[in-house]
Amino acid sequence: MSDPDPGSTPPGTPLPTGTPLSVDTEAPVDPRGVRFNAAVTAVVLVLVLVSGSGWLVAAQAVVFGLGAFVGLRYAPYSVLYRALVAPRLGRPTELEEAAPVRFSQTVGFVFAVIAAVGYLSGLTALGVVAAAFALAAAFLNAAFGFCLGCEMYALLHRGRAARA
Repeated sequence: MSDPDPGSTPPGTPLPTGTPLSVDTEAPVDPRGVRFNAAVTAVVLVLVLVSGSGWLVAAQAVVFGLGAFVGLRYAPYSVLYRALVAPRLGRPTELEEAAPVRFSQTVGFVFAVIAAVGYLSGLTALGVVAAAFALAAAFLNAAFGFCLGCEMYALLHRGRAARA
């Protein structure tokens, strides 16, 4: 059985029996994996803010970039989730569209790049502010399941639909 099209699968849709679980750009994603990724990201960003490491936030930008531009399936934290966490949890009861999550990764990528440029160029205040914004978004997703980037995606999508 093939994975359902994420464009036709609204968030909260029950997982059909026999649908393989995957976290990639063409299939709906496990929301628990998205929250796991956000939790790991939050920890990394806390370490960035504590250490002031531009290289660590640059590494986080690479992680965001892989999820945004290569595909969620290849993002390092998604690989960890699928290998270490998902087998212990069992199948999810619902899935989320991948497109809003990829958009969220793109937004995270932009903030992480700005933070890396700030830290590595000596504009520490810029690095701190950008990393703090990214941390706030990651924390909201990890702790409460509220994906700020996904909400931005929905607003932009509705705005485009209203104009059409």
